[in-house]
Amino acid sequence: MNCSRKRLANAIRILSMDSVEYAKSGHPGSAMGMADVAEVLWRDYINHNPNNPNWFNRDRFILSNGHSSILLYSILHLTGYNLSIEDLKNFRKINSKTPGHPEYGNTSGIEISTGPLGQGLANAVGFAISEKVLSSQFNKPGYNIIDNYTYVFVGDGCLMEGISHEACSIAGNLNLGKLIVFYDKNGISIDGYTKNWFNDNTELRFISYGWNVIDIDGHNSLDIKNAINEARNVLNKPSLIICNTIIGYGSPNKSNKNIIHGNPLGKEEIKLTRDNLNWKIYDEFFIPSDIYKEWNSLEKGNIKESNWNKLFLEYSNKFPELSKELIRRINKSLPYDWEYKNNIFLNEFLKNDLYNNISTREASKNILEKYGKLLPELLGGSADLSSSNLTNWSNLSYIKYNTSGNYIYFGVREFAMTAISNGISIYKGFIPYTSTFLVFSDYAKNAIRMSSIMSIQNIFIYTHDSILLGEDGPTHQPIEHINSLRDVPNLILWRPCNQIETFFAWKNAIENRNKPTVIILSRQKIKNYIDLDININNISKGGYILKENNSKNNDLNISIIFSGSEIEISMAIYNYLISKNINCKIISMPSISIFMNQSKEYRKNIIDNNSKKIIIELCTTNYWYKYVNYNDSIIIGLEDFGKSGSDLDLINIFKFDLNSIINKINLFLKI
Repeated sequence: MNCSRKRLANAIRILSMDSVEYAKSGHPGSAMGMADVAEVLWRDYINHNPNNPNWFNRDRFILSNGHSSILLYSILHLTGYNLSIEDLKNFRKINSKTPGHPEYGNTSGIEISTGPLGQGLANAVGFAISEKVLSSQFNKPGYNIIDNYTYVFVGDGCLMEGISHEACSIAGNLNLGKLIVFYDKNGISIDGYTKNWFNDNTELRFISYGWNVIDIDGHNSLDIKNAINEARNVLNKPSLIICNTIIGYGSPNKSNKNIIHGNPLGKEEIKLTRDNLNWKIYDEFFIPSDIYKEWNSLEKGNIKESNWNKLFLEYSNKFPELSKELIRRINKSLPYDWEYKNNIFLNEFLKNDLYNNISTREASKNILEKYGKLLPELLGGSADLSSSNLTNWSNLSYIKYNTSGNYIYFGVREFAMTAISNGISIYKGFIPYTSTFLVFSDYAKNAIRMSSIMSIQNIFIYTHDSILLGEDGPTHQPIEHINSLRDVPNLILWRPCNQIETFFAWKNAIENRNKPTVIILSRQKIKNYIDLDININNISKGGYILKENNSKNNDLNISIIFSGSEIEISMAIYNYLISKNINCKIISMPSISIFMNQSKEYRKNIIDNNSKKIIIELCTTNYWYKYVNYNDSIIIGLEDFGKSGSDLDLINIFKFDLNSIINKINLFLKI
């Protein structure tokens, strides 16, 4: 090596502070502080190929403290990714390859979107789980086809966030030895010195999780190298390397101060920093050719991928069926007999009375029993509610005791569970699903949002869908949750009313490779009202006519719209209206998001603009006014929290009984 390690690390510092200064915004401090660690890690250890950022057996690197994005952009530029100096000059500008926080799908070399602190760390746990399970399923002696490490940078903020406790506890419990986390311990956050509000003994905390912990000088290359060697050799525990660093390292007047966390240094301080780092070049963004040569990973990356390709070719010749299956799963293709098997499943559900008059959580379990055997890529789990969410299907196998298994007991950790499943989805090879009570989706909300931002496949099973779960009371009874989830852009939501609608919800979620899906399910049993004479395939369109009555004796047209478990009360209202010779149709709307993507003609055929609408849902009512207006509609739902009591008592106290609802409808229709 012709250049000193410090000079190579300083290249990161120069690019980082110049980019932030040029943008007049950004976070140079941690990028400058962690440059020495990044130099050793990226140049000596990380297996990657800038020519092919998607090479499957690459090591994964996640920047959990995503505000330090300029650190990663500088590294990607130096190592040879498709990220130019012009891209660095466009840092934080609209539609650039270098947005303020790393964005999945926007920039080559970015593994996952990060920014909300702690989530990247949880995502990394998902990556490490995926590597462990997939390697157990496909590797053979002499053929470690799946063999990568997951490296993570975290800051004080990541470890202050509660999700770090949830995720790191799971990682230790699952012995994720190929997960290596670098903690930038610089003692500074936005408000100042962290000792004033963050006094945890981080070393003992992680030891208690079952982690291997190493404490180092984050500016000493030999310390860094020895720590990484140790961590890579401890394969039965994840490792935390505590890097004691100076934020804004090199800046003579602003290092070790909170001002450098999220502000440009200023031109004068940048000049002084260059002098202090013995960087004799004052031109902005200029990196000498000898430094580029030392950093460049194009040739090395090609060799590493080529060697792996040769190994995979041998593997494919020796284990052709395994090879085909692995390729199918990585490419996110469904089995060749997918449609054929689904037709068999659908016919069975239609013809067997065992699938009638059950809760939709039971319906979901029936589908898992089918799909679990058809789709080995299903990797699911529950936040300590497997027997309530009914995700505990007969052939599940816990990955803690069977590393080639298909199920994760997440414990009571909804937020980490969801963020981990985001990592599992992006790693590829799996279709993740997670489950809890609908009311606790609030704990998971920001990770659900990240799924939607990244447009990734993830299936969220939320049961106990309304106040009719009963005696557990208002803390457990969801009121606003259905509509708050409907408001998340790019998130598909299903609320099915029986086995058949639940089947279509699951099928759509499996086939929808570029969007996350929420499936909301009931605790209580629901009577099946779907007749075999309706067009069953219209269910896949998100909304369809369940029953229709055309009376010749009345000019009044009514459309009753419901979702999920409100089918029973909606059918009772329908029967009441047709007894009054009123033109009426009842519309099941298991997925508004899917329905609104149908043609205008189809939507008009289902919901007649000239009809008066009655919407029935046991949740808040405000959402529906996006699609109907006050003048021709009545929305019957809830405007307050629930109460502890039996389902019958709740129906009566909240006036969701038939007589109370009919009185409201009569006033609305003036009949």
